[in-house]
Amino acid sequence: MNSQTLYYIHDPMCSWCYGFNSTWESVKKSLPNSIDIQYVLGGLAPDSDEKMNNEMRYYIQKNWQKIEMTIPGVKFNYDFWKNCQPKRSTYPACRAVIAVREQKPKLEAKMTQLIQKAYYLEAQNPSENNVLIELAGQLDIDIKKFGKNLNAPQTQALLLDDIALVKKLRVNSFPSLVLQTNNKLKLIKIDYNSPELILNQIIT
Repeated sequence: MNSQTLYYIHDPMCSWCYGFNSTWESVKKSLPNSIDIQYVLGGLAPDSDEKMNNEMRYYIQKNWQKIEMTIPGVKFNYDFWKNCQPKRSTYPACRAVIAVREQKPKLEAKMTQLIQKAYYLEAQNPSENNVLIELAGQLDIDIKKFGKNLNAPQTQALLLDDIALVKKLRVNSFPSLVLQTNNKLKLIKIDYNSPELILNQIIT
């Protein structure tokens, strides 16, 4: 029997990944149990304390508008740009997901969802450690251990392992899906509004 793994490559602060959530949930529910799902963090932007420049702020807001027009039902809270001092840094959010994964792998996706909700709907800044610790506090994990591990060298090393796997899978955009059957890789074309089109590529 063929061994199959479906890699979901994403970043918790990737707006298109947020927009893809509903379709991705539908895909997951329809996958056969024989296919293992593995989440891989892409790491969009390294650690930085620099304030996001106006050009990048404009680009991201335009992206949000494009997503709202492309994917019915997806909304963003633009108060983020008034209430927060955004930094172009997603590594802290990625490490937060890994710190949860290391304690309870089944809560990995939930932590990503909490970050997305805080960022896109509640106008909070998940580049800040205090926000990430507060979000993780909603999960059934050891929060002191989480706080200790959030920026620990071993957590950063695990993130770099994920990023290395992304390169090995030959992925350069998020979200991406790659199906591995034994040693063969197949890039799955993303359709943001049709789980069926995605499933048809996976289940052949």
